[in-house]
Amino acid sequence: METHRRSLLLVVIYLGFISLGLPDGTLGVAWPTIYPELRLPIGLAGVIVTLGTVLTSLAAFSSGAIIGRWGTGPVVLASGLLTASGLFLLSRAQGAAWLYAAALPLGLGAGAVDAGLNGFVARHYAARHMNWLHACWGIGATGGPFIFGWALAGGLGWRGGYLLISATQGGLALLFLLSLGLWRQVPAQAAAAPAAAAAGPGPTTPANSFAGWLSPAIFALYVAVEFTLGVWAGTLLVAGRGVAPERAALCVAAFFGAITAGRVAVGFVAERWGNRRLVNTGALVALAGIAGFIFAPGAGLAGGALAVAGLGLAPIYPGLMHEVGRRFAPDAVQTVVGRQSGGGAIGAAVMPALAGALAQSHLGAVPWLALATLGALIVAIRKLDRLT
Repeated sequence: METHRRSLLLVVIYLGFISLGLPDGTLGVAWPTIYPELRLPIGLAGVIVTLGTVLTSLAAFSSGAIIGRWGTGPVVLASGLLTASGLFLLSRAQGAAWLYAAALPLGLGAGAVDAGLNGFVARHYAARHMNWLHACWGIGATGGPFIFGWALAGGLGWRGGYLLISATQGGLALLFLLSLGLWRQVPAQAAAAPAAAAAGPGPTTPANSFAGWLSPAIFALYVAVEFTLGVWAGTLLVAGRGVAPERAALCVAAFFGAITAGRVAVGFVAERWGNRRLVNTGALVALAGIAGFIFAPGAGLAGGALAVAGLGLAPIYPGLMHEVGRRFAPDAVQTVVGRQSGGGAIGAAVMPALAGALAQSHLGAVPWLALATLGALIVAIRKLDRLT
């Protein structure tokens, strides 16, 4: 019975990350049709993303206290309700003020659940589950653009797309409500024993070390790259290369779909190949994919290059997150995980906004910014590997 409950709990955790990823890929697909209709500046997308991700960062840094007070299950439920309401607001937007209002529940809904579920899986599950957890995020992030592509092609428009995704998110929230009893029966702290507990003395690096702060900086760089591509690839294709919005939506979906498929595949080999090897190899593949996107002459090749970039990015976030338990002292793990989630949110806040400002004057420079940021990420990861 206990094993059955733990398995059900893991399914709920996976669904929580699908819920977390569902809104993430939508703005990049919807923005090419939103800003002309509402008569907004093209660079405002970066400001909207910044507002939401600043709130995500604040919630992530506070995740320990939030989850300690309310428990993981209620936090996941609250996240689903908040994101559903934010997506509904987007479907009714009449101007910039509506977009700012929608960013509030979307940002707050994402932060605490991200850090809490990551910390739980990092402490209690093998590396394959961390990769599959983030593959579930990719399922949500891929599903969003696909729903939008279908809505645009079917004449429902961007409002219909957001309404459909809001309804999907509401359905997931209902499932989280029905599973609250499961969280009480299988507390997160006892869901599984840490695999490393019997392996003898572990790492002793404290949270308040140089490595303990370099690690969240690395997450800021990684998420900056992923978000810049996810938010701006659609606009780069539509406004910069004349690609139809429906085809651009498929290209963005290919990017998130490749991240998802890559994480599913990596889950089968993570324990044999090791997190560090996968992370460093993936970063180099992503570098090649972004370079290919910059020079791709047509929509098909650009979409293929985005998929290559997505495959390269796939193992980086979950690999770095799962490696925390091998880099830092046990009492530092949740603190560092919370910092990493917060650092990722900061990267998502700063870089798309910077890219938005850059897009106002020179749209074609945006992928070059992503490429340079990925180069800095590679250097920082190698430094962290040497320190830990």
